Amino acid sequence: MPGLIGKKIGMTSVFSADGKNVPCTVIEVGPCVVTQVKTVATDGYEALQLGFQDAKEKHTTKPLQGHFAKAGVTPKRHLAEFKGFGDSYKLGDTITVDLFSEADFVDIVGTSKGKGFQGVVKRHGFGGVGQTTHGQHNRLRAPGSIGACSYPAKVFKGMRMAGQLGNKRVTVQNLQVVKVIAEHNVLMIKGSIPGSKGSIVLIEK
Repeated sequence: MPGLIGKKIGMTSVFSADGKNVPCTVIEVGPCVVTQVKTVATDGYEALQLGFQDAKEKHTTKPLQGHFAKAGVTPKRHLAEFKGFGDSYKLGDTITVDLFSEADFVDIVGTSKGKGFQGVVKRHGFGGVGQTTHGQHNRLRAPGSIGACSYPAKVFKGMRMAGQLGNKRVTVQNLQVVKVIAEHNVLMIKGSIPGSKGSIVLIEK
């Protein structure tokens, strides 16, 4: 689906027309420039590659410098592909937040906050096992049994155990656009989205 690249600014709240306090996430969206037009004839599918945020030339590799020069744009820090734009944009065109309108529904793709190595209680919501009496003093947050002892004598793949939590690509669907502030390239989205302040997100219609 068509969309843009943005940066999460933070959260706030606004009052709706009926007086309800609506929590919103503020996202700086675009402007994005078209750095590559992919077609069925050359690439096997149709898509637009968009660039977001200027980058210094000394921090851009030679191949990417040539890629941006071919498009006639300055080097960009972030690139992403979006389908569904059709033939409406050419190389070097700028797409702004005007792509979206109020009351639209969008999908947000971001990277969730990393929380490091966590146990099963925090990672999977386990309630803890065992009782707190009869000499038990250090097993309150343990996972318990993880498999049979004789047959099949192995731990099944996918067993919920302690491990890395967060820092994953997460998609939140059907979030409503509350407000579009075109002069500041800002979208206000109802609800929360994955990622910390300043993180890069993809907004898809």
